[in-house]
Amino acid sequence: MFQLVTSVWSLLLGVFLIMIGNGMQATLMGVRGDIEGFSTFELSLITSGYFLGFLVGSRLTPKMIRKVSHVRVFAALGSMMSALLIAFPLLSDPWSWTALRVLLGFCLSGLYVTSESWLNDRATNQTRGTLLSAYMVAQTLGMVAAQGLLNFGDAAGFSLFVVASILVSVAFTPVLLSAVPIPAVESIKPMSLRQLYDRSPLGTIGTLLLGGVFSAQMGMAAVYGAKVGLSVQEISGFVAALFMGSFLFQFPVGWLSDLMDRRVMILTLAAVGALTCGIAFFYSQSLTALLVAGLIMGGMASPLYSLFIAYTNDYLELEDMPAAASGMVFIYGVGAIAGPLVTGQAMDIAGPQSFWAVLTVLFAMIAIYTAWRMTRRQAADGDGSAYLNVLPNSSTVAVGAAYEWYAEAAAEEEAAAEAEENAGTQGH
Repeated sequence: MFQLVTSVWSLLLGVFLIMIGNGMQATLMGVRGDIEGFSTFELSLITSGYFLGFLVGSRLTPKMIRKVSHVRVFAALGSMMSALLIAFPLLSDPWSWTALRVLLGFCLSGLYVTSESWLNDRATNQTRGTLLSAYMVAQTLGMVAAQGLLNFGDAAGFSLFVVASILVSVAFTPVLLSAVPIPAVESIKPMSLRQLYDRSPLGTIGTLLLGGVFSAQMGMAAVYGAKVGLSVQEISGFVAALFMGSFLFQFPVGWLSDLMDRRVMILTLAAVGALTCGIAFFYSQSLTALLVAGLIMGGMASPLYSLFIAYTNDYLELEDMPAAASGMVFIYGVGAIAGPLVTGQAMDIAGPQSFWAVLTVLFAMIAIYTAWRMTRRQAADGDGSAYLNVLPNSSTVAVGAAYEWYAEAAAEEEAAAEAEENAGTQGH
């Protein structure tokens, strides 16, 4: 495994550095925006702008790659992202920041598509799952490391934005020097929402609601911290706890989900998430309680995305998986755009603690809908191989690769079972 991961070290290092830059600016939005006097709702618009740009980028980047190659797209979007990071402290109005965040989301989506395409092209049937997991670990650790760097500068100044820009610029050196030409990314028309819903109502509605959960907690956590008077160090610790929870819970949840009805795991995670946020609504005044709540909340939300993908897989034919992957990313993106807007409006009307109230309601809606769907449909005959760690901020390429990995694993298991059956028949 070590040799396999080191074969793509340049890509993983580049992704790690990019995520540090992205993680720094994401948290800085809430802290610096509060210093600039932006309202909670204005900051929610800025946050939603990122997810809007990300959704648009996931649609347009494959077309760009087919025209000019993935290496040129990677370099162009990387240069633009570096410039955008420096532009934030030069502008001090929410509308400019919203536009910058839309562009930043577009750039990040394009960078994910190109890097994930390269990674997927380097993978084989046997190594795809391992490489995707290593890629997700690099992403998560980069976001966690970013929170630590925020404590080495003044959020009211210029330096932290410059550091983020430098890290992003440096990130492209190892990637571009190692990148080799790969086939152009195919632009796959997503399965219609009606078709996706007919195949997996829980997967569709759950992913939509989860988009709101993830974008609200990741995009508005720093805003919440700033509005309740936390220091930069405390805010960065809270955001880091969210990502650490995502990292720590992902693998045990995946292991358990392959041993039982996936809906039981979905219901459990959503219920624990709702309970945690509900308790935090009343007891988040202490830093320890806040960090624990962030750890558990992040640990419940991120694995849910992989669970919904795995659950949807159980009701798809292999040939339908690419279109379903694209459709799942789209429906998640719609929820992610709405999440910060709803949260920001609630915080503006009822105060910062509404951050926890909105998340409680969203988690509870997932749990309630899951419980209801369990009365409407029998559990699928899963083969225990569908779960693969995929972060909610991944592009269609990573989600599609997860579907591809599942299809290949399922085909191999089917072939092995058939061979075993034939051997048994011949033995008799």
